[in-house]
Amino acid sequence: MSAISVSHLGKRFDDHEALRDISFDVEVSELTAIIGPSGCGKSTLLRCLNGLELFDRGRVRLGQITLEMNDNGQRELQTQLRHLREEVGMVFQSFNLFPHLTVLENAVLAPMVVKKQARSVAEEKARALLAKVGLRERMDYYPSQLSGGQQQRAAIARALTMEPKVMLYDEPTSALDPSLVGEVLGIMRQLDDEGMTQVVVTHEMRFAREVADKVLVLHDGELIEADAPEVIFSAPKDERTRAFLQSIL
Repeated sequence: MSAISVSHLGKRFDDHEALRDISFDVEVSELTAIIGPSGCGKSTLLRCLNGLELFDRGRVRLGQITLEMNDNGQRELQTQLRHLREEVGMVFQSFNLFPHLTVLENAVLAPMVVKKQARSVAEEKARALLAKVGLRERMDYYPSQLSGGQQQRAAIARALTMEPKVMLYDEPTSALDPSLVGEVLGIMRQLDDEGMTQVVVTHEMRFAREVADKVLVLHDGELIEADAPEVIFSAPKDERTRAFLQSIL
């Protein structure tokens, strides 16, 4: 069974159709990159995968959890959303760390509140993950005392403390100085090597080409192409993909 299955997904904002009949699968341990011009629906699609945006039609299945627009009622929908978010880690471009908490306190909060873990258990896990992303010496720092790259690595570690089955990233390097991009992408490469299922909205074409198992190309709310990176970057089938790549490469 695939890790994620998206079927005929549609999302509208007033008169704007942000997503149009999108279908794709993400296999277990696969790293999928979503690319395309600004405003094409990449972030909206990602937010639909973990219920931050409620789509208008279609279905999203993550493991055994399914979100579908039907008549099951608000209570069932909220229950499904809660279960879904426990299975999915989300990393945003703006870090979203709590500024009044240290790096360690940011990391232990969700396991303690959502999973009701004892402080000792949550802290042991958080310390190991912060060390894994290179922040062993920065656990007692506040976000304002960290570089952008360090803040994003802290955000990744925080997401991992919930032991998600899938990690989603919304342009995780776009707010970073170019010199700091590599350290964040390096963590994602490491997670890929360890078998974590990841979906990444990105403008880093080299990363998508070298690391992704599959690349999805969006244009004006449509999924116009989905294939291996060697196909997308060397012999794209759709003229819109060719035009987009020519404009940025």
